[in-house]
Amino acid sequence: MEAEALVSALDGDGMRAALGTRGEPGPWQRASPDADVALAGPAFRDAQWSFLYSAGDTQYAAVQPEPGAIAAANQRMRTAPVPELHGPFIKEPVWTWEVPVYFWIGGIASGAGFVALACDIVGDHRSAAVARKVALGAVAPAPLFLIADLGRPGRFLNMLRVFKPRSPMNMGAWCLVGFSGTSAAAVGADVARRPRVARSLGALTAALGGYLGSYTGVLLACTAVPVWARSRLVLGPVFIATASATGAAATRLALVAQGLPAGHPTRRALGAIETTSILTELSLSALNDRRLGPAAEPMRRGTSGAMFRAAKLAVLLGLSTRLIARRVGPRAHDAASLLYLFGGLSFRFAWVYAGKASALDQESVVSLARARVGDGACVRSESKARRPLPMPGVQRAWGEAVRRVSLGVERVVRR
Repeated sequence: MEAEALVSALDGDGMRAALGTRGEPGPWQRASPDADVALAGPAFRDAQWSFLYSAGDTQYAAVQPEPGAIAAANQRMRTAPVPELHGPFIKEPVWTWEVPVYFWIGGIASGAGFVALACDIVGDHRSAAVARKVALGAVAPAPLFLIADLGRPGRFLNMLRVFKPRSPMNMGAWCLVGFSGTSAAAVGADVARRPRVARSLGALTAALGGYLGSYTGVLLACTAVPVWARSRLVLGPVFIATASATGAAATRLALVAQGLPAGHPTRRALGAIETTSILTELSLSALNDRRLGPAAEPMRRGTSGAMFRAAKLAVLLGLSTRLIARRVGPRAHDAASLLYLFGGLSFRFAWVYAGKASALDQESVVSLARARVGDGACVRSESKARRPLPMPGVQRAWGEAVRRVSLGVERVVRR
């Protein structure tokens, strides 16, 4: 009975609609007779910005910007200040300590390969054989460190399933395998007393070492990490210079352990190579630090800054030790070689950890993405600052040549 009474009340006079008649639209009128409806202009003019509309139903397609208006707007936005940053924009590198150690021993191996070739050229085949053993001993644990960082061997083997000349990482994996193979074969030829075969394989090892010692720097420069990307002109030469210095230092210490006399020309030549190479690395690093400006803050502060300072201190101590070696004795040269080895290791750690800190610097990431340098310089001024001798025609020709050679190699390999 209560339910029937409720239905009767709803259908009867006790429950009426607030406006109009039930089932019909309610009455509506403008607040002002001449008022426009907000966000509903005639012919959809308020929606002309949308890509959803075409010329058939709006006037969007009929509106054309003035010549150069879009380019001018883009240019203004590139140099416009960013009022607020909402990061993070990129993730920091996940590399652990195995990667800088891999960079270091790979550099020693490639530098020792250079030394072996130089010794063969001047006729010191005994020292060349020792240098080849140093190169093999340095590169032997490199795959283990690389696999330890990757997590499992399958990930390293997967990089060898393809051959991509345009990929520094893929080419680096192949170069590591090739360098290890030719280095082991050259040492085997030395043991088997096949000097001609050993020298030929040593020359091939040195050629592969040129890529092995530099590709790691190129790999860092190909990322979106600001301090690495902005240093792309110097990272390859810096890594080669460090590799030459550490490879010469390791070979020199091995020759001293083998009993090479103090006044031997090879010992003096290796000492000169160490000093020249490490000075080149120190000079390039100082010039790059000055050129980067505010983007180089990760190289001055925190863990990476401490590592850079330790590396530079080790290099300066090694240079000082070399200067006083005549008074102290030949052991001072050995101490300098050890200091150069430690400096090379510190430089590798410093570069990797600087990248970790730089990826968390949101202002540097935004500045790199917007192609800015400093306070308002746009991409054109950045390009001029990076290239002391602007030669756009030569650069385009070189890029096109590299592209064609890479594609040609890929086609040959796929066949």
